[in-house]
Amino acid sequence: MFNLKGRVAVISGASSGLGKQMARGFAEQGADLVILARRVEKLEELKEELEQKGVKVLPIKCDVTSTEDIDNAAKLSEETFGKVDILVNCAGSSKDKGVLEMTDEEWDFTIATDETSVFKMTRAFGNIMKKNNYGRVINIASMYGLVGNTEIPTIAYHSSKGAVVNFTRAAAAELAKYNITVNAICPGYFYTELTTEVLDTDMFKAFADSHVPMKRYGKEGELNAGAIFLASEEASYVTGVILPIDGGYTCV
Repeated sequence: MFNLKGRVAVISGASSGLGKQMARGFAEQGADLVILARRVEKLEELKEELEQKGVKVLPIKCDVTSTEDIDNAAKLSEETFGKVDILVNCAGSSKDKGVLEMTDEEWDFTIATDETSVFKMTRAFGNIMKKNNYGRVINIASMYGLVGNTEIPTIAYHSSKGAVVNFTRAAAAELAKYNITVNAICPGYFYTELTTEVLDTDMFKAFADSHVPMKRYGKEGELNAGAIFLASEEASYVTGVILPIDGGYTCV
C-alpha cells in the first residue's frame, strides 16, 4: 500500500523544515518531485540527496506570494513531467504579534504567505490536475488553525491557518467532480528554522509539557505518514478532512 511510484508530487517550502521532511518522505515512496522555495541553492542540495533514492527531482525557485512565480512553476512542472498528481502546500511564515499590537504590514505579510498562497498554488496546479481528472491536494495548516493559545500572541497566524482549514473544505467540495481530493494536516509543535528558537526555551518546554498530552514535540518524519496516506490512491474516498498531528494538543 501507499506506493507512489509514477506519481508527481509538488512540494512548496521544500528548502527546509516540514517541507524538506515531506520531500524525503515522498521520495522514499517512489514519487518524482517538484520542489519549490525561494532559496534555490538549498533546493539543489536537496535534489542531489533525493535523486539517490532513484526518483526524478525538479527544483524551481518560487516565491509563493508571487502569482507570476507560481504560474511559471506550474508551467515548468507540466512541461517536464506532463502532469501533476500531488500538491503539498507547505510554504509559510509569520509575524507574531497580538491583535492590539499587530501592524497592517505584519498582518498582510502573514495572510499573503500562509493563506493567499494556498489559494494561488491550488488554482495553478489544480488546473493541471483537472486535465487528467486526478489529484491530491494536501494543505499544511496548523493546530493553531483550530484553537487559540495563551502563550504567544500570533493573531494573523491563527487567522491564516483557520482560513486554510475552511479553504480545504470548500475546495474539496468544489473539486471532487474532477477526482481531486483536498485535505489538510494540522501540525503541532515541530522543530523548523522558524520555531527552534522558541521551542528550545525553558518557558516553552514547560508550556508544552503541560499542554501536550504526549509531553513532547513532534519528531522529524512524524508528519510524513499522514501526508503519504492522504496522497495515496488508497485514500481516494477521503476528502475535506482536517487531520491534526499534534501529540493530542487539540483533544483536550
